[in-house]
Formats: sequence, structure tokens, C-alpha cells
Amino acid sequence: MKKLLSFFILLSTLFLSAQNTYLHCGKLIDTKNGKVLTEMTIIVSGNKIIDVKNGYINPKSKKDHNIDLKSKTAMPGLIDMHVHLESQLNPRTYIERFVLNDADIAFNAQGFAKSTLMAGFTTVRDLGGSGVNVSLRNAINQGKIDGPRIFTAEKSLATTGGHADPTNGFNKNLMENPGPKEGVVNSVEDARKAVRQRYKNGADLIKITATGGVLSVAKSGQNPQFTVEEIKAITETAKDYGMHVAAHAHGDKGMQRAILGGVKTIEHGTLMSEETMELMKKYNAYYVPTITAGKSVAEKAKIKGYFPDVIVPKALAIGPKIQSTFGKAYKKGVGIVFGTDAGVFDHGKNGKEFGYMVAAGMPAIETIQSATITAAKLLEMSSKIGQIKAGFIADIVATDEDPTQNINTMENVSFVMKEGKVYKN
Repeated sequence: MKKLLSFFILLSTLFLSAQNTYLHCGKLIDTKNGKVLTEMTIIVSGNKIIDVKNGYINPKSKKDHNIDLKSKTAMPGLIDMHVHLESQLNPRTYIERFVLNDADIAFNAQGFAKSTLMAGFTTVRDLGGSGVNVSLRNAINQGKIDGPRIFTAEKSLATTGGHADPTNGFNKNLMENPGPKEGVVNSVEDARKAVRQRYKNGADLIKITATGGVLSVAKSGQNPQFTVEEIKAITETAKDYGMHVAAHAHGDKGMQRAILGGVKTIEHGTLMSEETMELMKKYNAYYVPTITAGKSVAEKAKIKGYFPDVIVPKALAIGPKIQSTFGKAYKKGVGIVFGTDAGVFDHGKNGKEFGYMVAAGMPAIETIQSATITAAKLLEMSSKIGQIKAGFIADIVATDEDPTQNINTMENVSFVMKEGKVYKN
């Protein structure tokens, strides 16, 4: 009994002596209610927010410390729902597939992950790589390297010759015949097996390429590439394994098949019709626009030799259209969640997306909500991230200016805290 009492006394002493951090915030964005609060104090203990108070509250103990953000605007850590942390587009990208080893990809990914975190993105969905993204997620979770919290799709699913077929553009002697193990699907049976393989490999969600893509070495950037039956087999199997499905899609017909098949998010959505927008609302699917990537590939396509010839016309035709499609979808009432496709452009530049969204007609506060509470909801993390609230994980970022007055300040996040640890101040 004495030993038990001593244990509780020790536990109480440790609890009471724990160091707390008091953040004095000139402004604080209440993402749940869409309001900007003034002169607030956030109290953090360990990796959790334990209180949020009006006014500037001073630390109660000498062991506590204060962070002065009185000239800043604080908000929850940002969430990018579409990144590719294994790579970053450059003129050698199509050669690197043959010369980089997994170790090379891992070293590069470590830098890309840190750049993402320093830009204020404390959580991301990694929508397809070689599988190194699973190890990257694990290393970050174990505290070995710095980076955002990752939900990864591991390897994207494709059809033979489809956007994520890993052998597109190869010499015919190297093409072979990849199947479900490699993420290539050509039947309902393949679809189920490919999902189960992703689960086995450590994926958190599934990503399919429902249409052709801009950057694959293939002619079409918009043709439908799965049947509805195959997509249903993917989404049903994914649900069995606790995963949702994201669908890359540029062409309208492929989007409609994906929505009818049960996917949760449409990525890019370039040629989305009003009919498809209504379908998204009916089936409660969300749109992840990736405007920054579209603009970036269109600009790079103008540089001679940057892309293989087959890609240039696709990049010029599809890239510039995403922003206007986003504007129409927003006005139509389609659910919007923030995503950039970082990796197609430089990691760490994710914040540009906010400005493009505002320019297309979405109010600044709603763009921030799309990157916080809406994204958290889709990740089934609504009770943990996306708000600055007692009991939530202490993911907190701040900008020099109020983004509801100047959205471009989102490109220069000046303070980053993830799980109670300050990474940038």
C-alpha cells in the first residue's frame, strides 16, 4: 500500500512539475466558427493543447515558458491532402527512375518532408510513390527525422498503360507485365488483390488513377482508365481495411465512374462538368483542386526539353484549366479540401495554393478551413487536429500578417509547432 501511495505521489509531482508553454497570440483563427480572435493565449503541455484563454495569461510556474506571437496570427497546423514526398519534378525526373536507388529516394524525401513542415504543413496525404513513403512516415512518427504527419497511399493503382503504370515509357524489353503486386489492375479480382497488397505494404489509404495524367509517358491525359465495377471493388475492399480512396482524374467521364464507384476525393478534376459537380454533391465526394501544380506544369512545358515530347501538349492544355474549374465547383457548392500536388512543383511552396483559391472566388477564411477542419474530417482526425482547442494535438503555426486580410502571407509561415515541439520561430 505504501509503495502504491509513493507511486501516486511521484506521479502527481511529475505532473505538477511538467513544463507548460504559453503562446501569446495577437490574433488566432477559430477554424470551427470561421472567426479571427484577438489577444489570445494557448497553453500547451507536452504534445497537447490544455487550454485556450482570452487575453495574455502569464505562466504560473518558473519552469513554464512564454512564446511571444503578439504580432502574429496563429492557426492550427495546416493539412495538405495531396503531396508526393519522394520526388520533386526537375529536368532529370524521367531519367531518375532508372538511376536512383531506394536509398537515394529516401535521402531526398527527408529533405522534402522537412521543407513541407517548415512551410507550416504539419499533416499531409502522400498520394503515391515507390513505397519509400511508408518508411518515411514511420521514421517521422518515431522521431528519427523532422517532417509532417503522413497518411500515405504507398503505390498508386493504375490499369495497364494507365497513368500510374510504373513501366510507361520503358523500353519494350523492360516493360514486362506488372500486376496487382505492382499496383496494376485489370479486373475486379486484381482490384481487390491490389488493395490488400497496399494494406500489407503499410498504406493508410488507396489512390487510383481514374483517368490519364499529364506527366505519364502516355498519349491521353483524360481518358477513363477503370471500369465502375473495378472501382467499386477497390472502394469496397478499402472500406473493409479501414481505408478511403482518392482518385486522380482530369477527364469528366472517368470522374463520374470514380464517384459512382464510391471514391471519397477527386484530385485535380480539370475537365469537371456541372453534371459531375452535382454528382459529387449527391455522393458526398470532395474536390482536391491542386491549382499550383496545374500552373507549374504549364509553365515548365514552355521550356524546351524539360518534358518528353508526348507530355508537352497535355501540360499546355490541361494545366491552366484547373483554377477556373475550381472556381465553378466552389460556386456550385462542391465540398473543397486543400491539396497542392507538391512534388510536381517545389516542396515548401504549398502555401501558394491559398492565393490561387482566393483569386478564383473562395473567401480566405474558407481556404484555411479547407486545410484544417475539412481535411481533418476526411482523415477521421476531427477530434485531434484542425482546431486550436483544449484536448487537441498541439499543431500550431503562425503568419506575420492576418491571412484573412492578405492571403499571400500563407506563403511565409514564420512559426511552426508540431505536437508541442517548436520547429520554426
